[in-house]
Amino acid sequence: MNAQKVSFSNAAGQQLSARLELPVNRHPYAFALFAHCFTCGQTLTAIHDISRELNLQGIGVLRFDFTGIGESEGDFVDTTFATNISDLEAAAAWLAEHHTAPALLVGHSLGGAAVLCAAARIPSVRAVATIGSPFAPDHVSRHFAEQLDDIRAEGHATVDIGGRPFRISRQFVEDLGQHRLEENIAEMDAALLILHSPQDRTVSIDEAAKLYRAARYPKSFVSLDGADHLLSDPADSHYAGQVIAGWSKRYLPVPAEDPLRSDHNVAVRLGAEGYTTEIMVRQHQLTADEPEKVGGNDFGPGPYELVSAGLGACTAMTIQMYARRKKWIVEEVQVHLNHRKDYATDLMVADTKAPKIDRFERVIILKGDLTAEQKARLLEIADRCPVHRTLHETVEITTVLGEE
Repeated sequence: MNAQKVSFSNAAGQQLSARLELPVNRHPYAFALFAHCFTCGQTLTAIHDISRELNLQGIGVLRFDFTGIGESEGDFVDTTFATNISDLEAAAAWLAEHHTAPALLVGHSLGGAAVLCAAARIPSVRAVATIGSPFAPDHVSRHFAEQLDDIRAEGHATVDIGGRPFRISRQFVEDLGQHRLEENIAEMDAALLILHSPQDRTVSIDEAAKLYRAARYPKSFVSLDGADHLLSDPADSHYAGQVIAGWSKRYLPVPAEDPLRSDHNVAVRLGAEGYTTEIMVRQHQLTADEPEKVGGNDFGPGPYELVSAGLGACTAMTIQMYARRKKWIVEEVQVHLNHRKDYATDLMVADTKAPKIDRFERVIILKGDLTAEQKARLLEIADRCPVHRTLHETVEITTVLGEE
């Protein structure tokens, strides 16, 4: 995931801090704009996880801190729900000027209510996804219900939200009640995906039901069963990102792909940047990469790991093939492998450095009602697997320059 810090001006001329995250090839087919939850910031782990999943599917993501939050300029006490909507419009305008206008809006909690209000104001939007969002923006006032009288009487008050102090103004509270989501949803010319957890203790799933009833088709609902409001479990945030990425492809302007084709059994393609490599094996698609510590993105196994995987798969298949022919019951074969390069001291020649050899360590686990003799025989058969024999024998590789 390629990320860069950017900034843009809000309606008041204040600079809002943002992160632009792009797919590995830096050429997204569409852009998403992410609105975080009330008092949250762009650095929330769940937002990063969701953005990564969108990036993996070719969607660029702009996520930012609303005015007065995180690294953005401005004072939170001067903001309202209306300024949040305005900030979203400013973010969309920046994307349109520097890249491509957003086709997807994603909002978490109160950010979901904000994107529902902003969608009709951003003509490029084709799809909207909300996560744990309320039907009424003033739902958020429950966080500081005990201070509402003080806020109305004094004009503002400092409240504790999630262990952090925030100054809430009377204007903020009054503005929350001015926005009717059912009207905005009715005006929205975009598909809607509602994600919500039945176990959400911050925003009840009943709010999702209200959103769904108010929306026109196309609309979808996905239950984030077991997740908390902030999607603090990475499994939940990654799942939410995968669902949004897959669902949105039906509605976003996906360009015609230039598929990798070849007359050979295997074809591999790598662009000018990074090491994330596209692999086509007959009709099967794979991804190879290098670990981050050597400059890769770790989006797939490395070349030697693929060799080890091929040896392991061939070993398991050969063992099962032999066992089935013998009518031995092998319930499961597990093959665990490591690969490393060692100095072959037994091959040393006087006054020369020991050559390196490739060493594959293979551990085979056989599950089933097998005798010791049968297990020993299956270990012998493992050494006869075709890939094992190929690695042991002399291999010839011919290389020619092909035409573009």
